[in-house]
Amino acid sequence: MQDLIANHESTIRLAAFGSLFALFAISEILRPRRKLTVSKANRWFTNIAIVVVDSVLVRLLFPAAAVGLAFWAGSRQIGLFNLMEVPLWLSIIISLIVLDFAVWLSHVLSHKIPLFWRFHRMHHSDRDFDVTTAIRFHPIEIIVSMGWKVAWVLVLGAPAVAVILFEIVLNGTAMFNHSNTKLPLGFDRLLRMILVTPDMHRVHHSVRSNETNSNNGFNLPWWDRLFGTYVEQPSAGHEDMQIGLPQWQDERPTKLGWSLSVPFLKSDDSG
Repeated sequence: MQDLIANHESTIRLAAFGSLFALFAISEILRPRRKLTVSKANRWFTNIAIVVVDSVLVRLLFPAAAVGLAFWAGSRQIGLFNLMEVPLWLSIIISLIVLDFAVWLSHVLSHKIPLFWRFHRMHHSDRDFDVTTAIRFHPIEIIVSMGWKVAWVLVLGAPAVAVILFEIVLNGTAMFNHSNTKLPLGFDRLLRMILVTPDMHRVHHSVRSNETNSNNGFNLPWWDRLFGTYVEQPSAGHEDMQIGLPQWQDERPTKLGWSLSVPFLKSDDSG
């Protein structure tokens, strides 16, 4: 298993991303939750172009990626699980849970720390909410996030198989809970006990600040419930809620150049 991951890590990740992206893109066409408000062609071009830029930069700056560093840490006995005799299955489970908490915490901090929020608001400036919103993150935020994740991987000594599994699951669940897919309400209520659903995460993209600062999870829903940041439903309802940032309710967020410049704009910037 370890050799398979080492030799085919990029292929595995790309295949998982492509197949899951297609699945959720089709699901939101077949069962849309909301009517989209702006040009889908322009939004998709911009959001997909952003993830291409993000991927290139991450590979340039972190050529080994988190998985490669997990192998490196294991070979040098660095990190908690590499210093202890823990069954592989248990270290995988604990790593998945701890890394999910780390991502949740970094997401909370991206809203609380003004400098981080300047970059994270590019994600929130999207006026619609669909599968491509899941991949709309500023390149600088992605680089910082990778450094944060690598630090946790090294401290944990997380097994490489746990790291690649976590990244596939996180990417998949992020695309799922950002998708404009309508789930049966009863099923949604049950599913959100163990997984962040589209209706749950959509609240986080509301223009209302109290809702924007809720439901920070991408995968496990427990952290928001545990720390009191869980909001069950948007106050305006899912069909009528306004998505995005209140100061940029126009066509600008669909443009690539403008989107990349968001961190450097004032909140009331009209340009």
